[in-house]
Amino acid sequence: MTSEIRQLIEESIAVKQAVLNDPHLLAQIETLAEKCLRSLRSGGKILFAGNGGSFADAQHLSAELTARFQIDRAPLPSLALGTNNSAISAIGNDYGYEQVFARELHAIARPEDLFIPITTSGNSPNILAAIEAGQRLGIAMVGLTGQEGGRMKTLCDCICIPSKVTARIQECHILVGHILCGWIESRYFAQDNA
Repeated sequence: MTSEIRQLIEESIAVKQAVLNDPHLLAQIETLAEKCLRSLRSGGKILFAGNGGSFADAQHLSAELTARFQIDRAPLPSLALGTNNSAISAIGNDYGYEQVFARELHAIARPEDLFIPITTSGNSPNILAAIEAGQRLGIAMVGLTGQEGGRMKTLCDCICIPSKVTARIQECHILVGHILCGWIESRYFAQDNA
């Protein structure tokens, strides 16, 4: 059992090391952080969406912004799409599950918002439909996905984690999300901390 545990930890480290050694990926993360900050400073909000584990990641990262990450500070506007069960069941029933995020995004998104769709495969139909809705609304978007990027890569800018293993991809998505939250928090509230 110990050797299996070690192997999984080593695999996780290897993917993170690949991210660390990729200047293009690091630049993409920095660009996304700057887009988040620009959106918040212009009165926008950060919107997340995902399915399954990525849905949990979307909620987790949104909570880091609306509650706090590392410092005690004012809340930042953020929302994970799909957290209203009544809306999800109504939209799924009336329009199909592929529209659950797109319809909600269409209802609440504003031009100054930033949408971060999350899908390890890059091919989740409801995430792709939400991205297409975001395109129609003209909102900024940057997706978090895996090595291949799937169809998502053809629809919006993407940060593609260099792995094909869902668990390793999701571990890096949370790492990227925590980097974003820390970066946003330290810069948005820089005057408060001076």
